[in-house]
Amino acid sequence: MSEDDLPAGAGKRGVKPSGKPTLKTIAQMTGFAVTTISRALNNAPELSQDTRDRVQKVAAEVGYLPDRAALRLKTGRTNVIALVLEPDEQIYGFGSSIVGGLTEALRGTAYHLVITPLFRNVAPIEPIKHIVRNRMADGVIFSKSEAFDERTRFLIDNEFPFVSHGRSKWPDAHPWVDFNNEAYAYGAVQRLIAKGCRKVSIVLPDSALTYTEHLKAGMARAALDGGIDHEFAADVNLGSAADAIRSYVIKRSRRPDGPDGWVCASEVSALAVISGITEAGLKVGRDVHVVTKQSSQLFAQFQPGAETVFEDFIGAGRLLGSLLLRRIGGATDALQALVEPVFDWKD
Repeated sequence: MSEDDLPAGAGKRGVKPSGKPTLKTIAQMTGFAVTTISRALNNAPELSQDTRDRVQKVAAEVGYLPDRAALRLKTGRTNVIALVLEPDEQIYGFGSSIVGGLTEALRGTAYHLVITPLFRNVAPIEPIKHIVRNRMADGVIFSKSEAFDERTRFLIDNEFPFVSHGRSKWPDAHPWVDFNNEAYAYGAVQRLIAKGCRKVSIVLPDSALTYTEHLKAGMARAALDGGIDHEFAADVNLGSAADAIRSYVIKRSRRPDGPDGWVCASEVSALAVISGITEAGLKVGRDVHVVTKQSSQLFAQFQPGAETVFEDFIGAGRLLGSLLLRRIGGATDALQALVEPVFDWKD
């Protein structure tokens, strides 16, 4: 007889007992031993998937909640996944979309999602250190990866499970989920060339972020292949205020050597760019062409004349959650996912 088949002993199988649900409650309802219930709720790989699914389904039905303090003392685990978010990452739904995808990935498991805010004027490493040193979670997810991100280095050195949204250049392989921004920039410039553009520009993210290099590489390569000029916006980046981006685009558009094509790395910057082009007396889609990423329906409601490439943050959240669960479960493979852009141009 396997452990999966061991009876719990007490109680009438299949009948929901009264009172606060415990491991024994679930054992009585399923006929499994309490130890099996505990292991199933923690997704123990040695148990069959059917057993884990059945136990977790019953636990959800009866409203079982683990005693986290006791759990951490007994197993060293918290059954918590920590997502570190900056306040500006809620703009146009980035944070809520990531959370939505993560929630889908964690549904039916013993894990709960806790959002840890990264406040302004606080170093990004600080909430990571706090989580690890106080064992506040079993794994952590963060975004805005830098080329040599100290958060990545710290988590690798401390052998703490994590997945980053974006890549680093550390030689140690680490789990990440990323959008292929080099392919996006290359494809966007190709589209602008097809529209007749002879000079393209982009407002880049902060120079420390890894995906800034990817955008620059894709744009430069496409411009070279297409025999056109390109430039990177000076004095402003994606972290600049929308008014600052708008003012820059107005001035640049009014010069005789101004760009006739723009690649945008976010919806927020695209709206500022389009506003600047319009204020300069030019028409988007006729005098100047714009290609931007789109991750929400809000942008489409403005009908600004730009062409869009969808970046799925909900899907990214699902990938982040599933890869982190695998890492927590002991997976040692690379656990990396590069999401390719889909170009669906409307002619």
